[in-house]
Amino acid sequence: MRSLFHKTIGFCLLGLAVVSCQDKDDPNYQYMPDMYESVGYETYGEYKVFEKGQEAKLPVEGSVARGWLPYDYENNPQGYADAKANLTNPLPYTQDNLAEGRALYTIYCAVCHGDKGAGKGILVEREKILGVPSYDDAGRAITEGSVYHVMYYGINNMGSYAAQTSIKERWQIDHYVMSLKGQLEGKPEREYVEEGDVQKNLLPSRADANLYEDAGDVNSESSNENNQTESQE
Repeated sequence: MRSLFHKTIGFCLLGLAVVSCQDKDDPNYQYMPDMYESVGYETYGEYKVFEKGQEAKLPVEGSVARGWLPYDYENNPQGYADAKANLTNPLPYTQDNLAEGRALYTIYCAVCHGDKGAGKGILVEREKILGVPSYDDAGRAITEGSVYHVMYYGINNMGSYAAQTSIKERWQIDHYVMSLKGQLEGKPEREYVEEGDVQKNLLPSRADANLYEDAGDVNSESSNENNQTESQE
């Protein structure tokens, strides 16, 4: 009995000595090192365990990012002409949307196009950039579709704003640009509509509106307006 007691005391003292000498910066014995140290594959590295040796895999062909929808009109003269003729603003022309469009226009567009859309922004006045057309320029005859297309891809000296604004924001800017065009042309002010009188989907293309239903959880307006971006003519 006394021998067992002495052995127990000895093991306790030995354990206490081991613990007391442990260095937190130097891990103790690892009986299963694979549980502690995982294999760290470098991004885009080449490893035999992966198909074709490539660590980073390409997305499935035809897949798109969650909440993002492709823009069907191509970045070429034909795509511009098609958008100009066929693409229309899906947002209701409400006072709130126009006010939001004005605020966004002031941030992104007025510096070149001017507060009134006459092509007399502060950069033009300072001769930092030249040749910005007025929105009532008969040669361009802008439409809702052409304005959106230019915001999406950019044109000439104007770059794309597809990384700075959402789909909804671009269409709000579109409403305000077209309102400025109407003012420059002396047209009567467009009447506001009720929010519920217009389709809610914000597809920026000719794609089938049922695409949202097929996409399941991409069906909400909030998920639609948090991605893409552009500016205008």
